[in-house]
Amino acid sequence: MFSKFFIDRPIFAAVLSIIITLAGAISLYSLPIAQYPEITPPTVEVSAYYAGANAQVVADTVAAPIETQVPPLKR
Repeated sequence: MFSKFFIDRPIFAAVLSIIITLAGAISLYSLPIAQYPEITPPTVEVSAYYAGANAQVVADTVAAPIETQVPPLKR
C-alpha cells in the first residue's frame, strides 16, 4: 500500500531520492572521522628452529640476514 503511493507518483519519488542522496553527501563532511583510532601497520613474524645452536648463533645466521632483506615499514 505504501509503495503504491510512490509508484503512482514517480516524480515525487525521484525528487525525494535526490534529496535523501544530497543530505547523505552533505552529512558525509560532518562525520567525526578523527575520533577513530589509526589502523596499526602490518607486522611480520618469523620463527626459526636451529637445532643445537645458542641464541647468538641464531641471531647471526637467521635473524640478521632476514633483517637485512626485509625493508622497514613506512608510516
